[in-house]
Amino acid sequence: MPHLQDSLLIASDLDGTLLDHHTYRWEAASGWLGLFKQRDVPVVLCSSKSAAEMIEWQKELGLSGQPFIAENGAVIQLPESWQDHENAPRILVGVRHEELIAMLDNLRRQSGFKFICFADVDDNTVSEWTGLTRKQASLARLREASEAFIWRDSEEMFRAFAAQIADLGLTLVQGGRFWHVVDKQSDIGQALRWLLQEYQQRDGVTYTSIGLGDGPNDTTLLDNVDYAVVVKGYSRQPIVLRNDNPERVYHSLHYGPEGWKEGLDHFIPTEA
Repeated sequence: MPHLQDSLLIASDLDGTLLDHHTYRWEAASGWLGLFKQRDVPVVLCSSKSAAEMIEWQKELGLSGQPFIAENGAVIQLPESWQDHENAPRILVGVRHEELIAMLDNLRRQSGFKFICFADVDDNTVSEWTGLTRKQASLARLREASEAFIWRDSEEMFRAFAAQIADLGLTLVQGGRFWHVVDKQSDIGQALRWLLQEYQQRDGVTYTSIGLGDGPNDTTLLDNVDYAVVVKGYSRQPIVLRNDNPERVYHSLHYGPEGWKEGLDHFIPTEA
């Protein structure tokens, strides 16, 4: 069982996990977030969101200066304290956004696929799609190594599209509301493993990692931590983990930040 006295690292999904799926509220998690800040425990936010969005959420959650993994693993933001790192302040994995957009435009032109990218529309449209404010929508469109899109074609055409995407060395990730296209090298689990190794090399200690997520797209995150919290979610698809041993994995009874708190209460002794 992990303890607060250990060298801990927390890796958490945002939407539906640390943030309520409907309201984006997070207050139920504030106790643990405050304790982690007090004890200098890294809290690594992991999401399909853009880096610009993640930085704003870090400010909101009191996590500024911490590392994060954005755009489904395509962006790794290093801790602010690692200014001496050769890759500071962040690493972009694989194909850059401009090249991705050119590839998608070529596919659409050549094969007639029907989809709409964030890059195709303005901030107001993304705001209407998502319920975000215009400013938040603007941040959501600031992609660096991935693109979000809405599919507007048949399932048969989607299969053909997915095959052509794979041929280009890219992959598709289904988020809560949108599809995302990223380089095949981009993977949240792989990014998290790299970040953990860097922490361990720099600090000379072995970290105990706890991951929290609520949907199938969080599987790579949850498969690459020592302890995993599957926060109760709204996806109809089950989360299938490589190692679902009850000693390693806890399934919460509550949704969102209440489930996030519940999972940490389960794994970390409360006397701390």
